[in-house]
Amino acid sequence: MTTPVLQVTDLHVAYGKVEALHGASLTVGAGQIVTVIGPNGAGKSTMLNAIAGALPNSGTMQGRISLLGHDLDGVPIEARVARGMCLVPEKRELFASMSVEDNLLLGSYRRYKGREKDYADQMAVVYDLFPRLRERRRQEAGTLSGGERQMLAVGRALMAKPQLLMLDEPSLGLAPLVVKEIFHIIVRLKQTGVAILLVEQNARAALQAADHAYVLETGDMVLEGPATQLANDPKVIDTYLGLAKKAG
Repeated sequence: MTTPVLQVTDLHVAYGKVEALHGASLTVGAGQIVTVIGPNGAGKSTMLNAIAGALPNSGTMQGRISLLGHDLDGVPIEARVARGMCLVPEKRELFASMSVEDNLLLGSYRRYKGREKDYADQMAVVYDLFPRLRERRRQEAGTLSGGERQMLAVGRALMAKPQLLMLDEPSLGLAPLVVKEIFHIIVRLKQTGVAILLVEQNARAALQAADHAYVLETGDMVLEGPATQLANDPKVIDTYLGLAKKAG
């Protein structure tokens, strides 16, 4: 059996006396899209921040997180990135006054600093995935549409050639047609071999894109299984897909 890219075991996260995650566990395999769906406030972003090593100082964590079989306990954010982990945060955090191309180059800074001669070669891969970014490469990032900013945030993360790409609510604030395009690209990302952990409130789009899925509710993983199986689960349909089903 191959070593999972990401293994999270019995993860507890607390802010003071309030526990936000109660023993969450999940696995992401190589070249796999795994999604975690759930309502607002369920603990999805908290889980991603814990995995990335980006919990605020007020947060405490227990449990085991391993990347490619290596325990990440006590490993700082920068070292996690160096080992192949990238998080695209919900707010995207682009440099608005810098060009699209310069934002992308920042994503490969660690590889440049490490004197990898081909650090800029990944740009061609990103432009193939996101032709619109090639068209806009001289534009300031702040002038892009919401969908284009999301593409740039994902493209910048890919410049680091990650083993694991974590996406926090990539559809947030985007028009339905743009959401469809973003998820089409997420599925295409599998062809690059990267493992993807997708946290998303848009359950329908997430389940259509993913191989495996988890449902997180008030800090507890309440369901897991193949994404197609969860998409047909009565509880998931009632809670997360019902309105969309009626509207469709």
